[in-house]
Amino acid sequence: MKALLLENIHPLATTVLTEAGIEVDHRPGALDEDELIAALQGVQLLGLRSKTELTERVVAAAPDLLAVGAFCIGTNQIALGAAASRGVPAFNAPYSNTRSVVELALAEIIVMARRLTEKDRALHDGVWRKDAKGSHEIRGRRLGIVGYGNIGSQLSVVAEMLGMEVYFYDIQDRLALGNARRCSSLEELLDIAEAVTLHVDGRPGNAGFFGREQFERMRPRALFLNLSRGFLVDYEALRDGLESGHIAGAAVDVFPQEPKTSGDPFESPLQGMPNTVLTPHIGGSTEEAQEDIGRFVAGKLRDYVSYGTTTLSVNLPQLTLQHIPGDHRVTHFHRNTPGVLAKVNQILASHGVNIGGQLLGTQGDLGYVVTDVDSSVNEQALRELEALPETIRLRIVD
Repeated sequence: MKALLLENIHPLATTVLTEAGIEVDHRPGALDEDELIAALQGVQLLGLRSKTELTERVVAAAPDLLAVGAFCIGTNQIALGAAASRGVPAFNAPYSNTRSVVELALAEIIVMARRLTEKDRALHDGVWRKDAKGSHEIRGRRLGIVGYGNIGSQLSVVAEMLGMEVYFYDIQDRLALGNARRCSSLEELLDIAEAVTLHVDGRPGNAGFFGREQFERMRPRALFLNLSRGFLVDYEALRDGLESGHIAGAAVDVFPQEPKTSGDPFESPLQGMPNTVLTPHIGGSTEEAQEDIGRFVAGKLRDYVSYGTTTLSVNLPQLTLQHIPGDHRVTHFHRNTPGVLAKVNQILASHGVNIGGQLLGTQGDLGYVVTDVDSSVNEQALRELEALPETIRLRIVD
């Protein structure tokens, strides 16, 4: 069993996988399509972050691939449907870097509210500029959170502890925490908030979500933050808002085009703007978060290849399984049509295989059944299972 880990994933991931007997190869940066196709030959497990794209073409050209782990929150860089159609579960880390992103957002709100970047730059240039002009406390200020998922909701709680009034907007019906107040529309939030921060997911339909119309709707001298996805925002429109003074400050951690490797050149229309904090996609880049992500996602990959467990898979039915010593396990991804389970059991029974336990999960047009048997399954039975028209992927876990 071989794993390929890209983009400087935390070494703890390697430890988790090697302790399970998996050989691990590393690449420091992201790979393009052709590079990834070449690198995945003979590789069963792939670990990536946000810059490498596992496209449909790559999935089709990687027949050995069993599972992929996104060592981050987002999974929009993975062709989830294509992976699912070939029985390749995808895992991510939906909670591990939440606190790190929240702390960065709050730090940037304070930096912008106090205009610290300008004070810092002046001192580095040898100018002592001590004044209170344009510098404010965040206590009592109205924070608008767009997207109230794991990060948005925790930011809500911590911001309120610092004395901010919190408003949020989400297309889903989310439970308001503390004294946070729900807005019925994005427009309502923009009319209220003195600082607006985006924490929405990277689904394709969100591209261009926040543009010139939204910036113009924001309150005069409001602050803006984007720590979610670069393609959500029209940064030319944001630059215009900063230049006109309508937007008092901005903090941006994500960009539509990001360099593949640390140290590569970078360009943005926001460079040189006053009271603007630009960071290189480091919202979750703390040692604590990366260690936890490395452990969590690598553990999901290990448990899948070792036991067939798909808990928290983002694209396939989720089954939580334990290893039973002495048993053999047959895992079967299939198209979710009536009668598949009966066919599987009939084939096993016809070859004298006794079923000790069985678990089935379905998700849309996909199904996943795991069968524990008390003896090995002969080659003829396996060939008949693979020949079923509904079969997507068959695997034996001993």
